[in-house]
Amino acid sequence: MSFGNIILLIIGAIAAYLILIYNKFVSLRAGIDSSESDIDVQLKRRYDLIPALVDTVKGYKDYEADTLEKVIKARQQGATATTMSEKAEAANMLSGALGKIFALAEAYPDLKANTTFLKLQNELTGIEEAIQNARRYYNAIVRDYNAKLESFPDLFVARKFNFKPRDYFELDEAEADAVNKMPKIDL
Repeated sequence: MSFGNIILLIIGAIAAYLILIYNKFVSLRAGIDSSESDIDVQLKRRYDLIPALVDTVKGYKDYEADTLEKVIKARQQGATATTMSEKAEAANMLSGALGKIFALAEAYPDLKANTTFLKLQNELTGIEEAIQNARRYYNAIVRDYNAKLESFPDLFVARKFNFKPRDYFELDEAEADAVNKMPKIDL
């Protein structure tokens, strides 16, 4: 084997390795986009239930308008969010407001016994679990992607092709507590 062939073989091996690195970035980026879409679907399902929940609570004379306004504002903010950090902020805000509505139901036995309210509460609890699962999956892919961006020699490919770090979908601890305190309802 001549020296020229050895050089060509080394260049070919390096090129193949760089192509593999690039393809892994593309694959991880597609996974992030797909899992972000999954989060969006779950958030939309959640936002679609909010008007029915608000209407149900408004039907009671003693409802607290301030709590409902916070829910409506959080829903609107979430519906217009474009970045992952904006979506997370809106989701956190909505989780806290929903927690207050469910706590409010404890003070009003008629509302707590309302079958529509119970059904909506049960659906929201299921959606919250789906959001948490989608969030965990998304964050796992983002963690792998962001770690790869900083790994040697992958960081050279990342910089050359302008791959940028992605934000995590973070849940505030106080909001996580509000979500976790939502009572489970068996119908």
